[in-house]
Amino acid sequence: MKGRLIAIGDIHGCLGALEALLEAIAPTPLDTIVTLGDYVDRGPDSRGVITRLCRLREETQLVPLIGNHEQMMLDVLRGRAPYQSWLPHGGIATLESYEFAGDLNFLPSEHRAFLESLVDYYETPTHFFVHANYDPQLGLDAQSPEMLRWSSLREYLPAAHQSGRIAVVGHTANPEGQILDMGHLIALDTFCYGGGYLSALDVLTGEVWQAAEVQRPVQW
Repeated sequence: MKGRLIAIGDIHGCLGALEALLEAIAPTPLDTIVTLGDYVDRGPDSRGVITRLCRLREETQLVPLIGNHEQMMLDVLRGRAPYQSWLPHGGIATLESYEFAGDLNFLPSEHRAFLESLVDYYETPTHFFVHANYDPQLGLDAQSPEMLRWSSLREYLPAAHQSGRIAVVGHTANPEGQILDMGHLIALDTFCYGGGYLSALDVLTGEVWQAAEVQRPVQW
């Protein structure tokens, strides 16, 4: 890998924080940026976030993972779940950002294609990336969707993975806005939509960027 390997935590519709973070990171075509899922719901501009991520694909090597919020949204759009299963979890904010008027075909085709392209995990020789959690005894291709997308670190804190790789996850928000680094596991959801930060980490150097939704980013 010639460029940087950077992970970005749960965005949840916080376009301002995402823009500030990307301005500070200044991604290049050689960099790989892994977004850990939960791009939509709860924050003010889910539509803007998806638009920005679609554009980011043209600027760098983007690896977008699927989070439980994208899964809920897709289940509704595919007719596999009632809309009531999504709306209490931030779906109303997403629909408002798309100026929803009652037609479930509200997504621009580029946005639907983006959501359909999301992947469950990404791995390198030293790290692996999932949205939520993992079973340390199973390979990534054998993990259940429940574990990858829904399992909270508060309910199940895994041991080191059998592969020896370091896990990088999102999903479990830290209300104090701090990154959790346990050595074998790094958790990057720092509660941006709730007043914390959107966090990014260069997993090879340890460089960190954080941005609040209405503030400039800090770097350390």
